[in-house]
Amino acid sequence: MTTGVAVVLQGVGVGRRAAVGPVARVQPVPAVPGDAPLVVGGEVLTGERAQEVVSRAFADVSAALAGQSRRATGTVKDVLAATAQMADDRALRSQVLTRVGAGEPVVAAVDGVVETFATMFTQAGGYLAERVTDLRSVRDRVVAAAMGLPAPGVPELTEPSVVVATDLAPADTAALDLDKVLAIVTELGGPTGHTAIIAGQLGLPCLVRVHGVTDLADGTRVAVDAASGLVTVDPDDALVAELDRRAAAERALESDTDAGATADGHTVQLLANIGTAADAVRVAGTAAEGVGLFRTEVLFLEATAEPTVAEQSAAYAAALAALPGRKVVVRTLDAGADKPLAFATQPDEENPALGVRGYRLVRTNADLVEHQLEALAQAQRSTGQAPWVMAPMIATADEARDFARRARAHGIERVGVMVEVPSAALRAAEILAEVDFVSLGTNDLAQYTMATDRLRGELADLLDPWQPAVLDLVAATARAGTQLGKPVGVCGESAADPVFALVLVGLGVTSLSMSSGALPAVRFAVRSHTLERCRELAAGALAAASAQAARDVVVDGLDPDVRAALGV
Repeated sequence: MTTGVAVVLQGVGVGRRAAVGPVARVQPVPAVPGDAPLVVGGEVLTGERAQEVVSRAFADVSAALAGQSRRATGTVKDVLAATAQMADDRALRSQVLTRVGAGEPVVAAVDGVVETFATMFTQAGGYLAERVTDLRSVRDRVVAAAMGLPAPGVPELTEPSVVVATDLAPADTAALDLDKVLAIVTELGGPTGHTAIIAGQLGLPCLVRVHGVTDLADGTRVAVDAASGLVTVDPDDALVAELDRRAAAERALESDTDAGATADGHTVQLLANIGTAADAVRVAGTAAEGVGLFRTEVLFLEATAEPTVAEQSAAYAAALAALPGRKVVVRTLDAGADKPLAFATQPDEENPALGVRGYRLVRTNADLVEHQLEALAQAQRSTGQAPWVMAPMIATADEARDFARRARAHGIERVGVMVEVPSAALRAAEILAEVDFVSLGTNDLAQYTMATDRLRGELADLLDPWQPAVLDLVAATARAGTQLGKPVGVCGESAADPVFALVLVGLGVTSLSMSSGALPAVRFAVRSHTLERCRELAAGALAAASAQAARDVVVDGLDPDVRAALGV
């Protein structure tokens, strides 16, 4: 048994899960000046000797990536194999060696050649353009190897581990070997950033804003508790046993696979959030009643050019086919702000969160929207399954009307929009008159209501969906849906909180969408209360003067046995 006082690091938790395991740190891209000398054993190397080091660096990087590829599976295997081939490219290597032999510093030589190739690939378009990401990854790895620095990026995991990083790009998160990831902990980021969202989507415990976590050595055993927001270094047996007990309680809740409903039979659809067709396959094996949010931009995180209609259609059809007979809500491309895409993001926007993002792309690139709608229509025809299709960042009824017109012209049967800016919530009735349904994105709704960047983790308290102003806007939207008899869903991370879910049901929300791992607790909470009790809890939350007071009044109103089961 571990003795002494445990070191505990505080952060912001995402979800309720916990894990115990060794730390595996993600190494940053080496920050080496272009004119840095190549020093080996205290000696500055140039000419042929520098060429030998660089040549060995290319060979070592290629061999390491090829070895990782052989041991990996699925998408990770393919990505690693492509990057290994790039590191073994003769033209790339020979041009770098020529410049180094002529006396150019190693980093400058690598950067110069890589940028030349990157420009050529981008101009060529198609497959070559898509390999620019691989090319830059080779650059980072070769520079690190030549300069004697740790290889950047997610390390190869040889055992189930807690991945620790300063920050983690969504593309890196999506490419993790899930069989060996116990949890994700970052020093930066925010609880509603997309790395946290994808981690939740993958069912992984996640903590952000954990100051000092990157100082932990690889292999350090830690307990990660998303519910409390704590990382405990060298946890004792008592804490490990408590986390095991909680995990067992969560597994017990998974035995209930009935459709979502309150104690008195009021239907509440319980859905899952996904980002890829592979996610849809995973959801198919759960008790989720379908998908409430298919984040289509996740498919294109590394693309340097717009995917073709055929490529998009195949991805959408695969997701629909994985969930026959189940509801699938697809969000059209939500590019911009914290989700920049090379082929969609506007250059030099001073404030991209308030700029051309989401459906506003129709103002600058209408074809992008039209192509996606055509791809979705093709997937609908090929599978015989009709997706519910919604547009993000709708601010006015006119925008909702325009999107509905475009979608229906392509043959989309069910058309909706996201409510994630205050103007849309305040005019929800007018917007709902134009479409078939709406879905509240509480992450962005909180950001825009509270004028708080969702990536600023130090302002997490302002991004709390329990904030009275945010609750008022959710209530206004749900009320409009009830009056018009149209569905109002919630697909923000707040739906995964079983306590907040009761408030949403009480306000009139008809469906809740979340990471699949959160479904059992939410199903239990909803099933343990009547609709009238949910309404009473919602009224109490709306009357509260602060976010903390709103949550407290609801938690205090729960039956003690329910509180114990939910761990609140």
